[in-house]
Amino acid sequence: MELTLLGTGAPAGLPRPDCACAACTGALGVHARAATALLVDGTLLLDLTPGAVLAAARAGHSLGGVRQVLLSHPHDGPAVEVPAGLPQPGRVPDGRELALLTGHRVRAVPMDAPGTGYAVTGPDGQRLLYLPPGAAPAGLGENGPSYDMVLADVVGRPDALARLRAVGALGPATDVVAVHLDHDVPPGAELRRRLSAAGARAVADGTTLTVGVYEDVPDVPRRTLVLGGARSGKSVEAERRLEAFPDVLYVATGGTRNGDGEWAARVHAHRERRPGSWRTAETCDLVPLLKEEDGAPLLIDCLSLWLTDAMDQVGAWDDAEWAGGGEKELRRRVRELTAAVRATRRTVVAVSNEVGSGIVPATASGRRYRDELGRLNSVFGAECEHVLLVVAGQAVVLRG
Repeated sequence: MELTLLGTGAPAGLPRPDCACAACTGALGVHARAATALLVDGTLLLDLTPGAVLAAARAGHSLGGVRQVLLSHPHDGPAVEVPAGLPQPGRVPDGRELALLTGHRVRAVPMDAPGTGYAVTGPDGQRLLYLPPGAAPAGLGENGPSYDMVLADVVGRPDALARLRAVGALGPATDVVAVHLDHDVPPGAELRRRLSAAGARAVADGTTLTVGVYEDVPDVPRRTLVLGGARSGKSVEAERRLEAFPDVLYVATGGTRNGDGEWAARVHAHRERRPGSWRTAETCDLVPLLKEEDGAPLLIDCLSLWLTDAMDQVGAWDDAEWAGGGEKELRRRVRELTAAVRATRRTVVAVSNEVGSGIVPATASGRRYRDELGRLNSVFGAECEHVLLVVAGQAVVLRG
């Protein structure tokens, strides 16, 4: 099955008309995107957009062979004029299947927002799923075969991928292509980085893809370390890297701190931000979790609090205890943790503070903590495929 993307942008296109944001300002040339529309084998058009005929011509195709036009979402604004020779656009009722004379079968998938998703099976048996902007599947059968290709609003609704992964509809060989791209993320390197963390990619308008060809499917890194200063956005970045995956285990190393209202407010804000399907474990005992086989992805927030707990336990704040064996014991615990990270089979995203670039602590214990955290970040990061530094909400890639 051959698929040509006549457009890959949001319904208003990218850049948006009359928008002066940084993303729209940079969405020029190859980064400019028309509203998403898909041409399947030259015979099925999913979403009719202004300029579709010209877009097809630029891609080396014609709409003259289109026998069915289906709309996936409500189209705001004036009605799009139907080019001469094209059939009138329509929709397939949720759950119903449409059989085309060309051998394609199109099943309408119900969404949790206005619109209709379309599961298309080609004459050769290849399967693709196309989801409308701002929507995720409302119900999917479990343990069915995975799709060969999924086209979805990855940036706007990453949880749609999580739902597909949860029921096996999205497997390791599924080619996930981001469409309906808007000005939420700056185009170029930052967009590629965000999408690759979800196992997805973006292609330019006019690209023709062969469904079932997997060479370009990005590998999701198994281990990632996210560094940053206070309120830098490091936790948001870490959560974003896993929001396209189901059953994430959020490992909170800070505990509850009974009686600390400010800490409770922080914990509440973190919980409200996380997907409802995620589970939470409040523990600093990380090694057993890392050693579990085939477990859910781990989000560890954060290593700096793990280190605080470890230094408490070895008596690191007392000079005599530190010199009498505390330092040696802390080194052993750090080696045990990094060895577990090296051997883990789970997907891991860990957060840690970057404190070495700030004010030199006034106390010996503060300087000791700063130095030990720097050492921990270094050895932990050495075991990770991806290492990011978040500054003012912007992620700088250090590795990967």
